[in-house]
Amino acid sequence: MADKRKANNEQSLVAVKRSKTAGAIIAAGPKRTSSLKAPIMLLTGHGAEVFSAKFNSDGSTIASASFDRQIYLWHTNGECDNYSVMTGHTGAILEIHWSTDDKTLFTASTDKTCAVWDAETGERIRRLRGHTSFVNSCCPAKNEPYVVTGSDDGTIKLWDSRRRNFLHSLANKYQVTAACYAATANQVITGGLDNVIKVWDTRKLDVAISMVGHKDTITGLRLSPDGNHVLSNSMDNTVRMWDVRPFAKDRLVKTFVGAQHNYEKNLIKCSWTPDGKHIGCGSADRNVYIWNVDKGNILYRLPGHTGTVNEVAFHPNEPIVVSASSDKSLYLGELNL
Repeated sequence: MADKRKANNEQSLVAVKRSKTAGAIIAAGPKRTSSLKAPIMLLTGHGAEVFSAKFNSDGSTIASASFDRQIYLWHTNGECDNYSVMTGHTGAILEIHWSTDDKTLFTASTDKTCAVWDAETGERIRRLRGHTSFVNSCCPAKNEPYVVTGSDDGTIKLWDSRRRNFLHSLANKYQVTAACYAATANQVITGGLDNVIKVWDTRKLDVAISMVGHKDTITGLRLSPDGNHVLSNSMDNTVRMWDVRPFAKDRLVKTFVGAQHNYEKNLIKCSWTPDGKHIGCGSADRNVYIWNVDKGNILYRLPGHTGTVNEVAFHPNEPIVVSASSDKSLYLGELNL
């Protein structure tokens, strides 16, 4: 299922030169920075656009989700084998997440449900029903059994993944296209067609903070590793960093430009490196964009895909990035950060 790109005798990716001193063979080229079998690995097997991909907590496994309604699990190292396929959704899968302990997967789908999966057996544990239209986004709370979902029906629903029915439903005037938990389960962050990022208090069931600045639909949200900031991607072709601490004066911290959206209007997602020093985002121009957070400049613009890059995710322990694309493939690449 997985293709690999590595050096061979005829077309070597790494130039080789002979040492003058002892006749030893020394590789000349970029120093390897990861445990990947090759600096770039191509993963193929999905039958349609790949909308989402995530590493598990130790980086040994990648979960990907697609328009083909299937979830694939891949080994990160070695040949990047696809070792498990999960089926059960009757619509495209738009987002996937691992639980904190890696035992469970959560998926949001156009079949109006969020599904809970056993990552080891591949069985669907539960189907969370309650939305009346596409579920665009889902996100589990850290170290807790709660899940938040956002839907085209204009609601945000809060779930206990051990139960079938939702705990609470929050009404939003417009479709909700992105949702994530804040640092604790007491707050969720959402974005949608109204271009506004809202922080909801899950105890009062009301909006605690509204952050205005984007000029078009929010397509992705991701909380920073330290829990102090949220990253947002929008169809206005900007990625923005917001301060979500309770008493912050200036909410908008920084704006990053480069990544593009187009007529496809895909829900392109954004991501942080584990140390919070870099961010990444997919793009409709088929490139992967990676920025330095402090300086705001583009460090990498990585080509290779032949379709929109819908999500970018970073390895938790190594400088490795995975990208999921509408060209039905995923790329793994090592970075020098």
